[in-house]
Amino acid sequence: RKAGLLSLSLGALGVVYGDIGTSPLYALKECFAPEYGVAPTRENVLGILSLIFWALTFIVTFKYLIFIMRADNRGEGGIMALLALLHPRDHARSRRLLVGLGLFGAALLYGDGVITPAISVLGAVEGIGVATPALNHIVPLAAAAILIGLFLFQRGGTARVGAVFGRVMVVWF
Repeated sequence: RKAGLLSLSLGALGVVYGDIGTSPLYALKECFAPEYGVAPTRENVLGILSLIFWALTFIVTFKYLIFIMRADNRGEGGIMALLALLHPRDHARSRRLLVGLGLFGAALLYGDGVITPAISVLGAVEGIGVATPALNHIVPLAAAAILIGLFLFQRGGTARVGAVFGRVMVVWF
């Protein structure tokens, strides 16, 4: 029973927190972009890392654990589950507003699902261009190859993806 819980937790870590874990890669790169004038000194790097750490900690703790986890529909979460709570007997005007907000939230959800993998992978691969500027020209091709490989791998199911990326996230965190 404990082994099953550990396996489930590891899979959830890989599926749910993979984006949160990789977001600091491109956030850190952008903080030191030349147009902002922040030099990558030891103090600045540690300060930015501290800001990223505390921002992630507060977002996960307050937003997800306190607010988002309380908004559910019989244990199901997300914008689609909350849309299911709308009933025909509600007032027509407020119902239209709630349906509109729900559709807007669903559009944001789909948009996030489209753009997040590309940004995460590109942010991770851009480190090659930072470390070795001579290889900067292969960054887009490498990111595209990784994304194609990930989407082909994803066909194996969420459990398989979570099992692999859960281990990666444990090492990363």
